[in-house]
This record gives sequence, structure tokens and C-alpha cells, in this order.
Amino acid sequence: MIKRLKCIVSYDGSRFQGYQRQINQRTVQGEIEKALKIINKEPITIHSSGRTDSRVHAYGQVFHFDSKLDIKMENWKKAINSILPKDIYIKKVDIVDQDFHARFSAKKKEYRYYISLNEYNPIRSQYVCFINRKIELNLIEKALNLFEGTHDFTSFSSGQHVEKNKVRTIYEAKLNVKDKELEFIFIGNGFLRYQVRIMMGTLIEIGLGKKEINIIEYLFNNYDRAKARYTAEAQGLYLYNVEY
Repeated sequence: MIKRLKCIVSYDGSRFQGYQRQINQRTVQGEIEKALKIINKEPITIHSSGRTDSRVHAYGQVFHFDSKLDIKMENWKKAINSILPKDIYIKKVDIVDQDFHARFSAKKKEYRYYISLNEYNPIRSQYVCFINRKIELNLIEKALNLFEGTHDFTSFSSGQHVEKNKVRTIYEAKLNVKDKELEFIFIGNGFLRYQVRIMMGTLIEIGLGKKEINIIEYLFNNYDRAKARYTAEAQGLYLYNVEY
């Protein structure tokens, strides 16, 4: 009997060429599928909640796969992690119904973006975006509130994105500040490619005085990617949670 398994996985994206499998490139999907092939003794394709780009990290990425093996549920996690490289870790494995799909069954996604206003630290350089300039947090917080709600995010997406409908709903957009470390939290029903990083790029430019707050409303109403050209650095972004 074929079983469908749902996995929650975390990974350090700094040494991967993104999540999606690519020929002759080290990717998260590629490493997981190699491990599953060893266990299942046949090729296995995994299906994720979405792709992350090169150098983007994940605390709670979700994928599913089908297997013919009759392995005790508590042993799946141990078996996969024993083969995976140390920068990928399976946090949880569950059996789910056959109609479950990691991408299409998702209700909400949460991304977090981290900025440090402290002095540059090479040890943390792959895990946070450093900004060594005066930045107006009150302006950023006001601008951040404008992202909440349902909007057309065409101006905040990659021009290469294939999805025609670029309307998304952001349920929550907030900022936590502690010891000159900024944590941005975005929870929405879905996100376009580069959307969070482009939003962050716009927020950073507003905080640095390079753009006015009203640019956000303009970008919602006008398909003008050129006015949101700055895309924040990848290493500050984390796929934090997927809700079903």
C-alpha cells in the first residue's frame, strides 16, 4: 500500500543553489531526493510548499512524497536524517491523506526577514542582512502596515514569475526590535517569487530616506517594477512556517 508522508524540514540555505532540483547544482530538493532514493531503493520525487532561492533559509519548509515501504512512523525521521547532509534536518514526519498536497493544501505561509544594525560580523554574514547606516524605524513601521490586506503585488514580484494572478493577502506584517536586531514577520495566503525581498527592499529604502511612504500605494496601483528595483539580500530571509 502506498503511503503519503508529510515532512517538515529546516535547512541552512547558504551552501545551496536554491531549493529546486537543478542539473549539476547542489540543491535542497536534490539532496533530499538522493536520501529518499537510498531508503526506498527507487527514485522518489518530493513536492514542496514552495521554492526558496539560493542562500534563503527555512525553519519550517514542508514537502510530501509517496512510498511503498512499510516503515514505522517513528523511524522515518531517523532514517532520512541519517543520510542527509548536516545543513538539512527533517523535524517531523506524518502520514497524511492521499489528497494532501504540500503546496495546494497550504492555507497560510509565514516568512521572516532579519536585519542587523550592529557592526558587521562575518560569522553571521550568511544569516542576516547588515545595514550599517542610520535608519528610521518609525517610518518603516508606518510603511509596513500598508502591506497588510489584499493587494496586487505585481510590482513586488519577479517579471519572470509565471503566475498571472498576482493578488495576495497579507494577514499580518509586523516588526520586532531587540538589541539593534530587526525581525520582520509576514503571514499571508501565499507569496510570489522575490515578493518578500522586494517588499523589504522598499522598506529599507523608505527607512534610509531614499523613498517616500506613498511609493507603496503607487506600486499597488501601477505595474512599475522599476520603482521597486531594490531586492533585499537573500541571506536575511527565512521560510518560517506553513499552515494547513
